[in-house]
Amino acid sequence: MEVEPIRIVAFASGNGSNVRAIYDNIQRGSLSADLVGVISNNSGCGALQFARENSIPALHISLRQFSTAAAYEERLLNVLHERAPDLIVLAGYMKMMPESIVRAFKNRMLNIHPALLPSFGGRGLYGHLVHEAVLDYGCKVSGVTVHLVDAEYDTGPPVLQRCVPVLDDDTPETLASRVLQEEHKIYSDAIQLFAEKRVQISGRSVRICAGSKK
Repeated sequence: MEVEPIRIVAFASGNGSNVRAIYDNIQRGSLSADLVGVISNNSGCGALQFARENSIPALHISLRQFSTAAAYEERLLNVLHERAPDLIVLAGYMKMMPESIVRAFKNRMLNIHPALLPSFGGRGLYGHLVHEAVLDYGCKVSGVTVHLVDAEYDTGPPVLQRCVPVLDDDTPETLASRVLQEEHKIYSDAIQLFAEKRVQISGRSVRICAGSKK
């Protein structure tokens, strides 16, 4: 089945390993997408450096650069309209997305979380803090959730979820490493579903339709 690539813009705050994985999958031909921009609130982050090294438009846009929140949101909206993404992906973006942006791209913005939401999600639960909480609770499985973004932390409807086993001798670091390996697969898989127009959204119901036969 021939799939027309969709335009995606990624937001990241750190090293950008998920941005790199998405780009690598595009280059390998397993993801039908064009990465048309990377935006970060952190001018020195690895995600921006990676984007510049690969001739991807890279922009540092932070609330601190603006005198008002309204001016910041207007700048974000203008940049996004210029890049015209079909889908926005938050890939380790450590800031709450303004509600005006969420509204403008309703059902076209994804986030990835290193646990099986709604467990171990919400404000203050990110990165290693998630894995520490999973281990402290004594969970036998953890996982990854790709979900639609709404106006709260980690409360949007899940699109894809996959389990990752928790081993008896796991530390937050070893569990994080295993979860991250799954993140690098599932995010591209979720984006590909949107590229193939197989995602149906009705309220909190996200259904994945069967693909067309070749």
